[in-house]
Amino acid sequence: MEKFLLFTPGPVNVATNVRTSISKEDICHREIDFDKLLQSIENKLLKLFEIRDEAKYRAVVITGSGTAANEAILSSVVGNKNILILSNGEFGERLHAISIIHNTNTSLLAFQWGESLDTNVIDLYLQQHDIDVIAMVHHETSSGMLNPLDQIGALSKRNGSLFVVDCVSSAGAETIDMEKDNIAFCSSSSAKAIGSYPGLSFVIGETTEFEKLKMLPVKTAYLNLYKFYKFLNTYSQTPNTPAVPLFFALEEALINILKEGVANRHSKIRRKATFLREGMLNLGLKFLLAPKDMCSVLTTVFVPPHINIDILREKLRDKSIIIYEGKGCFKGRVFQVGNIGELSRKEILFFLATQGNILRDCEVEAPTNVTSILGDIPLQPLIINEKTLVSENSV
Repeated sequence: MEKFLLFTPGPVNVATNVRTSISKEDICHREIDFDKLLQSIENKLLKLFEIRDEAKYRAVVITGSGTAANEAILSSVVGNKNILILSNGEFGERLHAISIIHNTNTSLLAFQWGESLDTNVIDLYLQQHDIDVIAMVHHETSSGMLNPLDQIGALSKRNGSLFVVDCVSSAGAETIDMEKDNIAFCSSSSAKAIGSYPGLSFVIGETTEFEKLKMLPVKTAYLNLYKFYKFLNTYSQTPNTPAVPLFFALEEALINILKEGVANRHSKIRRKATFLREGMLNLGLKFLLAPKDMCSVLTTVFVPPHINIDILREKLRDKSIIIYEGKGCFKGRVFQVGNIGELSRKEILFFLATQGNILRDCEVEAPTNVTSILGDIPLQPLIINEKTLVSENSV
């Protein structure tokens, strides 16, 4: 292959126009050129999230990873109130680790990695404790679990709590209805399903909630969320020097999504996930989660017996294919295959064929009764030939 194929949840292979956009003209971040660029990005971010009343929301862009956006929220919105972190994986735990640095009144309601958030348990906890802010991860990347925004949003509304959500791995791939689900602030990143380069993150929030931050104690300098909002609102700029080339790239990635249509982009990612999952089931592989719990961004796969995950990753890398290994309690037990970014149907077929060859070389016996995740239709052996290479638009 001429490039690495990034079958990961991020970074991803980017589109050609995104790659070339970082070489645009040099501009000063304190001039009108950048003002217009930032305004354009903000407008497109609000459209990406399909916000119906855009006048009620603002989007600030931060030079930093998705964790920077999360820390900006957690250090800025709580003040001296009580915050509850919901966790069922590594990134929920990361929210908790960040919060306890800035907020001494942080509580954690932890579920097992890969376990669904139990709304009955959460509801009971809220009834028994005074909670002002609830924070959670939408797509828990460590397992591939998609957590329910609507259910937790309804609980937060009934409890009168501010609801903040880490959407770093879900924005651009999953529906996020901030208005319906009572989300005051959400975070995300440029480098995942949005399809740009790493290095930028953003926070979308209700304008009224941004304004309230002015009255809260400042707990961090660079990641002061109100300061980002104030500079955006007053100057259409960022408070510190931004990574300007990455802003150009983010703009192009957002143009690509909006040109395609947000719903169409979501459907395309789901089709890629289904195609990959069908192919891996054909190879006898088994998944960590039930289909109803899976996100559309990646698939978490059990490592077959007698397979060393380091050897599997090394052999795939020899073919320019990059996958994730499991972390935490999943380390050595699972690997993860992403399906976002610029991965063509032909490249997905190449990955499946390569993976199949490696599994056969390692003498792993595949089950003979594997069925489709989409129903009870028996799957056929994967055959790579010209007829399988149909239009790219089908994926």
